[in-house]
Amino acid sequence: MNTQSQQLLESALSLPESDRAEIAASLIHSLDAESDEDADTAWAAEIHRRVESIDNGQVNLIPWDDVMREMRDRRHG
Repeated sequence: MNTQSQQLLESALSLPESDRAEIAASLIHSLDAESDEDADTAWAAEIHRRVESIDNGQVNLIPWDDVMREMRDRRHG
């Protein structure tokens, strides 16, 4: 990543979460060459399925800090 990109990233990371989410969504959308018309419906169904599995206790959630710690340990170990 060049200096300009790094500065842009640092500026973006200082924004409120909702603004960062909008920027991230826009960037990801810009990478999609073609849009799948059924994608929104499929994602909505998948999100609903995952939320139900959490609500029903079918999955164990892992705190973000634990995930990041494990990833750092794997990278350094």
